[in-house]
Amino acid sequence: MGKIAFVTDSNSGITQEQGEALGVSVIPMPFYIDDQLYFEGINLSQEEFYHKLEHDAKISTSMPAPGDVIDLWKKLLADHDQIIYIPMSSGLSSSCQTARMLAEDEFAGKVFVVNNQRISVTQRQSILDGMELARRGMDAREIQEYLERTRFDSSIYITVDTLTYLKRGGRITPAAAAIGTLLRIKPVLQIQGEKLDSFAKCRTTKHAQETMLAAVDKDLKERFGLADHPEDAVIAGAYTCGPEEAQKWIDEVKSVYPDHDVHFDPLSLSIACHIGPGSTAVTISRRLPDDVGRQK
Repeated sequence: MGKIAFVTDSNSGITQEQGEALGVSVIPMPFYIDDQLYFEGINLSQEEFYHKLEHDAKISTSMPAPGDVIDLWKKLLADHDQIIYIPMSSGLSSSCQTARMLAEDEFAGKVFVVNNQRISVTQRQSILDGMELARRGMDAREIQEYLERTRFDSSIYITVDTLTYLKRGGRITPAAAAIGTLLRIKPVLQIQGEKLDSFAKCRTTKHAQETMLAAVDKDLKERFGLADHPEDAVIAGAYTCGPEEAQKWIDEVKSVYPDHDVHFDPLSLSIACHIGPGSTAVTISRRLPDDVGRQK
């Protein structure tokens, strides 16, 4: 097996500093804010982003420039045999499909773009799983095939504090947003596969968070069949709220899953610009089985 480099984008929640510590290259996602170009984690911090968002700045997401992606791949291939690139879900951005075309055109057999429809902490888990599979002896093609074959072994549940940003992004109509605001509805959204979909409508944040935790428990027992082996699930969380609210949510999830090492990150800015501040999320993924990829 040759030496494999791992690449992801900042939607994974992996910062530039964390990427250096892990040995992962992190491509910063670009944003246009009031027609000025910013790069997540480079010249755009979480605090700056939310300040601009809450002050009605015009924000649009973009995808990494193909030339920048190619330059990084060429640099890594100077001292690696293969590259695994895990970008954000193809259902949420065209950057994955663009990367696949670039890889097939110029880097066949060298660069393997994983389309396993993950984002945020579930995307981060895919990177960690891929690196572990490499340590176990899998080559890049085998890792790509495994991660794509298990792409539905994950769910994300998100509660939204305000309907303003869903309306602004065209995900709900102005009339639905007005009625929802009047009724103080706190929607729960789901990412299970390609898209951000509606999951439930709740009347309070507490009820929405209880609904999300119940959905994770149902996935664990029924969808993944892990009622007798809950340790084989990876529980994680994310948020777009302030530090006090985030800590309350972290404590709540950890109290439900005290035997799990629950990882939390700020939610990807590519999602945050569509749902706004004040959101909390919880995720479940199937843990990488001990026997996968072991050399015989």
